[in-house]
Amino acid sequence: MRVGLVCRGGVGAFQETHSEEKADILIFGFEGIGEVSYERELKGETRFFEDAALLSKTAKNVVVCGCVTDTRGHKRKSALVAECGKLSGVSDMLHAVDGEAGSGAALRIYDTKAGKMGVAVDGDLRFPSVIKALAVCGSDFIVCPCERIEEMHSVLARAHAYCYGVPIFLCGNGYAAIASGEGKIAFATPQSPAFVDFCVRKEYHLVETRRRFVHGSL
Repeated sequence: MRVGLVCRGGVGAFQETHSEEKADILIFGFEGIGEVSYERELKGETRFFEDAALLSKTAKNVVVCGCVTDTRGHKRKSALVAECGKLSGVSDMLHAVDGEAGSGAALRIYDTKAGKMGVAVDGDLRFPSVIKALAVCGSDFIVCPCERIEEMHSVLARAHAYCYGVPIFLCGNGYAAIASGEGKIAFATPQSPAFVDFCVRKEYHLVETRRRFVHGSL
């Protein structure tokens, strides 16, 4: 699978300058489409979602863009997903800490041409239950658009990728990385855009546990 990581600039600028680049999946940080008002999108005053969908149509691939979505003043950190010209959906960050944004309602796995893709948005990386749920429900890989990448993100991505056996693709403003299922940083760069061939390996192991269980008696 060829992965494109765009940690600087938006969808429009990428399409103008790198439209010839081939990738199975393109991941943008929060500069991809910026802040999106659902109301203005529906009225046709803006066309951010359309731009992302058109890019996926031109490139014949999957496009993921981090963004801030505005629903009549209620703002959430989100990730837009488009594939081959169609808007597949928008995933919101589930956990909003200290009022940094609104919280979303559900996780989603997208069945794409690149494989089953789980989406964790920004701060959700800090919550192992999110990554575990996406992994248990069959994600081949997890995409995590971030507003900005800190050292903690790389550490958590490595830990989660190792614990749950699912590679994690990080893309934030100014930095992008891929954590492999072995718990290593397989690729990292501040350059944008960056393209890398990454093989998603599916390995299964038998894990046995024992616990004490006492039958009730009268």
